[in-house]
Amino acid sequence: MAVAKEKSIRSAIPPGHGVLGGLPWVERYRPTALNELISHKNILDTLQKFLSEDRLPHLLFYGPPGTGKTSTILSIVKQLYEPREVASLVLELNASDDRGIDIVRNEIVNFVSMKNVFSNKIKLVILDEADAMTKDAQNALRRVIEKYTNHSRFCLVANYLSKITPAIQSRCTRFRFAPLTTEQMRPRLEVVLASEKAVWEESGMAAALHLAKGDMRKALNLLQCTWMAYGEISGDTVYSCAGHPLKTEIEKAVTSMMNLPLNEAVQEIDELRTMKSYAVQDILEDVHDYLADLELPGPVRIYLLEKLADIEYRISSGCSEKLQLSSLVACFFTARNMLTDFAA
Repeated sequence: MAVAKEKSIRSAIPPGHGVLGGLPWVERYRPTALNELISHKNILDTLQKFLSEDRLPHLLFYGPPGTGKTSTILSIVKQLYEPREVASLVLELNASDDRGIDIVRNEIVNFVSMKNVFSNKIKLVILDEADAMTKDAQNALRRVIEKYTNHSRFCLVANYLSKITPAIQSRCTRFRFAPLTTEQMRPRLEVVLASEKAVWEESGMAAALHLAKGDMRKALNLLQCTWMAYGEISGDTVYSCAGHPLKTEIEKAVTSMMNLPLNEAVQEIDELRTMKSYAVQDILEDVHDYLADLELPGPVRIYLLEKLADIEYRISSGCSEKLQLSSLVACFFTARNMLTDFAA
């Protein structure tokens, strides 16, 4: 009976989803070499020159999530070391590990202080999410970096450069990983979808690229979740899977605020929040994007953008979402009066 049930579950999985427990797309299609990365050509060329000349410095990769920082350093590891050497020559610590000063004084120092008598290759310490390290740990690390430079290299990966102390920054060669462009992401996403034999529409690809905002990891996860949940990738299914308001719903909401009486418009926009459970932040962002497509007089557009900024600030400060949505309707009601004055 259990075997038959398992077969029925597997047969219900659309083609291309793989077996239960398979790797996520972000890991299955992670680049394994520097020449497989899709962006930051100048950075990759510089790193390749460092490796070819055996002059690898201490590295500091920083930038938004999903832009290839971790994939780049893992590709460097694969190029520098044989698989059997990784365990003894590479130490990787990520955000799930303790980042206090004891880790620097004990684990990191013990690793870099022991010379490898069986290999002349340098040791590599990778500190992922290094901006989560405490100030004391970073101060202790700067001396370790200097002391063991002869046979060890450090690579720090961070999202925010400002959280890395200037002393650490001055000891590393910095590389900024900018968000990926749509033109860079689309070809790789199309290759992944083709490999998975996924059914997709142009609107679904556009929606994933829009929501990802340059984050390749987010785009891949969103496409995989949509494909597994709905069996097709379209604009509506991508937005639904992300819990994001549909474009048609935002268009209807803006039309209501611009035309319906105040009480009815407030009721309709509140239903969008409560019945659909959308985040108010997402509603505001989509209304902001929708305003770019409307033909409005300059003063009216400026007024609406200023009010949207004020509402977003108040929400981020912890104010009531229901009251702020009412404020959103009120500012559109004022904009309607401004349009009437312009028409007159």
